[in-house]
Amino acid sequence: MKLLRLVPCTLLILSLARLAPAAEELDISHEISVDGWPKPIPVSIAGFGPEVDATLKFDLTFMGFTFVAADKARYQISGSDQGRVEGRVLDMVTKKVTLAKAFTGGTTRSQTHALADDIAHTLTGRPGIAQSKIACKVQPTGYGPGEIFIADYDGHNVQPVTADGVICSSPTWAGPSMLLYNSYKFEKADIFSHNLTTGARKAIARFPGSNISPSASPDGKRVAMILSKGGSPNLYVADVDGANLKQLTTTREGESSPCWSPDGKTICFVSRQSGKAALYTVPADGGEMRRLPTAGISNPTEPDWSPDGKFVVFTANMGGFSICYVPVTGPNRGQATVLAAGEDGVWAPNSRAVIFSRTKNNQHVLSLLDVPTKQVKDCAGISGHASQVSWAR
Repeated sequence: MKLLRLVPCTLLILSLARLAPAAEELDISHEISVDGWPKPIPVSIAGFGPEVDATLKFDLTFMGFTFVAADKARYQISGSDQGRVEGRVLDMVTKKVTLAKAFTGGTTRSQTHALADDIAHTLTGRPGIAQSKIACKVQPTGYGPGEIFIADYDGHNVQPVTADGVICSSPTWAGPSMLLYNSYKFEKADIFSHNLTTGARKAIARFPGSNISPSASPDGKRVAMILSKGGSPNLYVADVDGANLKQLTTTREGESSPCWSPDGKTICFVSRQSGKAALYTVPADGGEMRRLPTAGISNPTEPDWSPDGKFVVFTANMGGFSICYVPVTGPNRGQATVLAAGEDGVWAPNSRAVIFSRTKNNQHVLSLLDVPTKQVKDCAGISGHASQVSWAR
């Protein structure tokens, strides 16, 4: 299925009464909380209509901001949305304007997302996430057949990718216009690539047995996957078109849920070689499996490596599903922390927010989590049971 292209926003730079300071003069260092995360930056917002105000606050919640009265704010964000979204950021310490822009084209919501990303990047130094995309599996009833969809990160602007009426799972981005996913289109578990621009797709893994859990490398050139063509489900890697297949593990109990390190050199996955599910890493070109501890938390699965390389988020099943994360480097390596009830957690491009699936009113919904504050908000706009999300980076 061919997808509609979005109309991009056109950026206009407003004239400033005072010149913004040069990039090297901006103070983007912020107080660090006890657990090592930057504390949310206090900002006030004024001048926008209800839609822009709500969208901007939703976006900034997951990019390191908290909302306070004007006299308590480090930065004051003001603007308008009469025909186009305009925004201005005033540093209350230096009394200098650090950002002043206007956006046209697209929708009011897309213009607001663009403003939010510019604010986040200017004030935190981290990439914005408001204009990013997600992919997920959606089922009408929560089991059985479903379809793959893409949407804005907050659940708006939903677009179907498949219309097969079969069991499907595990969508993963392999670049801005390519998805990989598992589908029973040919009556068994195979892995497909799907070009979102042209609608073209092809099977890249149709071996005897199951072909599941594709995970594209950060550069989109390779794919890790679980194949049972040799008997037990083991971890393999190949070029994104399925060529140059190489087996990485040879355990008898079976592997699952591979993900890549941000440098593309290592794969994290789940193995039951010791009898219970545990996280392991292995070099992407082959080598020895190494255990990644998750102290105090058992039965980990569905790992996802943060883009900054510091953490792995995963699902734990300990009488109920929980989203957890664990440092993979430093003195706290292996010391896992429970974040929220839910499953299928994946990192945002800013390595601060996580999107995951949780059960609410007997339905699987996608929710966003700000890891440092553990604040959770639901995504809107997706009908049906949504799960197994992948975040484009």
